Amino acid sequence: MGESKNMDEIPLPALFDQAKKIHSMATESSCDQETLRKGIEALRRCDEMVSRLGLFSSNESKDDVSTTNLKYLLVPFYLGELTEKVAQDDRLQGIKVSQNQLKEFISICEALELVPEEEIETSVYGSADSAAARRAKKIARFKRQRAAEAKLQEIKERKERRGRSLRAAALSTPVESQEEDAVDDDDGEEEREAWLTSISLAICKAFDLLEMLKKEEEMLLAVKERQSKEGDNELAREILDERTKRAETWHRNAAGQAPFLKPAQPITCATFAQDVIEGRAKASDVHEHKHKPLIFGPASLIGGRLTSERERIAAQVFQPSHRMPTMSIEEAGLQEMEMMNKWQERNAKLMQEAHSSWHNDGPPKQGSDDEDDDAAQEKARAWDDWKDDHPRGAGNKKLTPCG
Repeated sequence: MGESKNMDEIPLPALFDQAKKIHSMATESSCDQETLRKGIEALRRCDEMVSRLGLFSSNESKDDVSTTNLKYLLVPFYLGELTEKVAQDDRLQGIKVSQNQLKEFISICEALELVPEEEIETSVYGSADSAAARRAKKIARFKRQRAAEAKLQEIKERKERRGRSLRAAALSTPVESQEEDAVDDDDGEEEREAWLTSISLAICKAFDLLEMLKKEEEMLLAVKERQSKEGDNELAREILDERTKRAETWHRNAAGQAPFLKPAQPITCATFAQDVIEGRAKASDVHEHKHKPLIFGPASLIGGRLTSERERIAAQVFQPSHRMPTMSIEEAGLQEMEMMNKWQERNAKLMQEAHSSWHNDGPPKQGSDDEDDDAAQEKARAWDDWKDDHPRGAGNKKLTPCG
């Protein structure tokens, strides 16, 4: 309350300078949310004062607006940019507020003949353009933005050079009154040129920001629509979660009772298993896992009563083009399980026979082993005798130098 009272006491130029400073801080670097809200409050106060004073009229042009009041045209633009940067719970509402403020700024500038003709013809309010036209429009807008930034930098450097020259001239010779009037006129024209260039730069940024906010709004609306559709399926999701919870409880209870119960026969029918999980049947119920085969043909054949030759021939004619299955998937699975059990039992029996003592011992040895041992001993003795008769190196005496 105290801050709003202080803002009411601040004059419009000082309040605008304060808000412009906060806008510059938010544009050049990151700024905290509290400072942004203070800047928005100051700009709203400036907007109220400008409206109350009636500084701008739709019947005027840019030449009719005084240089002192030109800067207040930027109030809606600054307000739109700061509003877009403020973090809000409802982002979509903040985007709409920022769009309204930027559109208000563009409409005021358009009334004062400050908006370029090409932007008026292909503004964001018009119909959709082709990709080539949008690209050309963006390129032209980028060039205008660069030219405005270069012109503002040139005006700033020119003003600094003039300030240094005036200070140096004031130190050397006194300045006449007529010269002071000429300097003031130059400053006034330069200030007007600077504000008009700033407004032109703000128009380019406003169009770019409007296009960006429009795309973000479309994305948020799409997300909101998808969330509303997902909300309709919330009941179905709750039912699925309840089924999953019930199935997990059943499995947990069954796992807890498994060590104390006799193992039950496996359930090979998917439909019967689903009935057991959802509580419509019990695992102990009798289920033969059989399906009735599909019957093709007239109604007289469905009962399976072929009482005449005509019905027998008709039964052979009205048949599907493919072979009908002779058993269900569950029955085939049961047969494969039975075959696998038999195969495992046979392999276990073979492994048991392979590791038995009778297989490792083999047939009893014959008496020929003793004869083999005698022959080996005689051969070893003959070899020892030969080595005694022929010492090592005895045959190489003639090869030695002194042999």
